[in-house]
Amino acid sequence: MANGRRPGGYVCGVDAAMDVIGGKWKVLILWELSERAHRFGELRRGLPGVTEKVLAAHLREMVADGIVHREEFDEVPPRVEYSLTPRGTALNEALGPLGLWGKVNVLETEAPEPVQA
Repeated sequence: MANGRRPGGYVCGVDAAMDVIGGKWKVLILWELSERAHRFGELRRGLPGVTEKVLAAHLREMVADGIVHREEFDEVPPRVEYSLTPRGTALNEALGPLGLWGKVNVLETEAPEPVQA
């Protein structure tokens, strides 16, 4: 993934990160997978409005980018589960402050109190 998908390279790290999470559904897919692995149908039900085609395309890109792991089980009927890779987990953690900003500045909810050690 070092070279990226886009021809011509990236201008900065934010540019590269936005290429990985760009698209309406990718961040929401990351959020759904943050708790546990999901099958395709579970993801689709957890993301009302996403089409099968778009979800499948985004999952393929996210697997190619190394942020989602696709595991096929040798069973009848076939079963496939999607989960976050360590890179995907790190990306989810990096998106945490962005989510907090959205809560405070867009949803206008109060920011949680910082945890004191």
